[in-house]
Amino acid sequence: MVKIGDIEIGEFPLLLAPMEDVSDPPFRAVCKENGADLMYTEFISSEGLIRDAAKSLQKLDIYDYERPIGIQIFGDKIESMREAAAIAEEANPELIDINYGCPVKKVACKGAGAGILLDIPKMEEMTAEIVKRVEKPVTVKTRLGWDHDTIKIIEVAKRLQGVGIQALTIHGRTRAQMYKGEADWSLIEEVKNHPDIHIPIFGNGDIDSPEKAKLYRETYGVDGIMIGRAAIGYPWIFNEIKHYFATGEILPPPTLEQRIETVKSHLKFSVEWKGDKKGIFEMRRHYTNYFRGIQGIKPYRARLVETPTFEDTLLVLDEIGEVFGAVGV
Repeated sequence: MVKIGDIEIGEFPLLLAPMEDVSDPPFRAVCKENGADLMYTEFISSEGLIRDAAKSLQKLDIYDYERPIGIQIFGDKIESMREAAAIAEEANPELIDINYGCPVKKVACKGAGAGILLDIPKMEEMTAEIVKRVEKPVTVKTRLGWDHDTIKIIEVAKRLQGVGIQALTIHGRTRAQMYKGEADWSLIEEVKNHPDIHIPIFGNGDIDSPEKAKLYRETYGVDGIMIGRAAIGYPWIFNEIKHYFATGEILPPPTLEQRIETVKSHLKFSVEWKGDKKGIFEMRRHYTNYFRGIQGIKPYRARLVETPTFEDTLLVLDEIGEVFGAVGV
C-alpha cells in the first residue's frame, strides 16, 4: 500500500495531474468517478493567495467526494510560498504540493515552476520553509532539470526528501523540452532505485494507454503514475488502466451514450460551480476531446461551442445522441 504520510492511496495509485485551466472541480469530478486515486487542484499563485485574488481563492474549492486531494501552489518568493501554503492548508486538503515543474515562460522565467531548477539551494530552502510552516504532508512535482546540461534530479530528490517532503512526482522531460520529444523514464527509475530514496516516487509523461501504463510500471518500478493530457476528454483512462492491470483485458471504449452522459455531468457541475456564462464558456475547451474520432461530428462540435445556454447545450447533446446513435457510433 502506497502512503503519503498517513494517507493510503492504493497499491499502485493513478494520480490526476494538476493542469492549468483543466483540473478544476468539474473535471476532477468526472475523473474521480472514473477511477483517479489522488488528484490535485490547478496550480495556484502564491502571490494571488496572499492578495486574496478571487481567481486564486476560487481554486481552493475542494469537495469531500474528491478526497484525497492536494492543493498545488507555485511562486518564486520563499516568504510568499510559506504564507500561501498556510492559506491553502486552511482549505483542508490532504496534502500541499509544490510546483517546481511548470515550463511556461511567464512562470519559469521568473524563477517559479521549473525555473527554480536553476537554483537548487533555493528550492531546498523554500521547501524546508513550507514543510515547517504546515502540518499537512508536503509533496513536490518537478522535471528532470532546466535543460539536458542541468539534470540533477537525484540530487534534487535527496535534498527535498532531506527537508521533509513525503512524495515526489517527476515529469520525465526538462524545461527546455516543454512537452516535446519522449519523456525519459530511465532517470525517474534511477531516482526510485537510489538506495537513499525512501519516499514514494511517481512518474509522469506520455502515459496514454493501459498497455503503456503496465509496461512503464513493470519497466521502471515507480510507486504510481500521474496522468495529465491523456485524461482530458477521456477520464475513462483511469478505470481502463486499472482493469488492464487486474485482468490483462482492454475494455471497449466508452459508448456514445456514455460520452454524452459524462459531458452532461461535467457541464452541469461546471455551470453550478462557475455560473451559467463562465461555466458554459470554459466547458467549450473539452468538447473536441470528448467526441474525438467520431466521423462527421465537426458541425455538432461547432454548435456546442457556439450555444450560449445550458438548456440549449443539452438539446445539442441529445441531438448528437440521436443522429450518431442511429448510425451505430
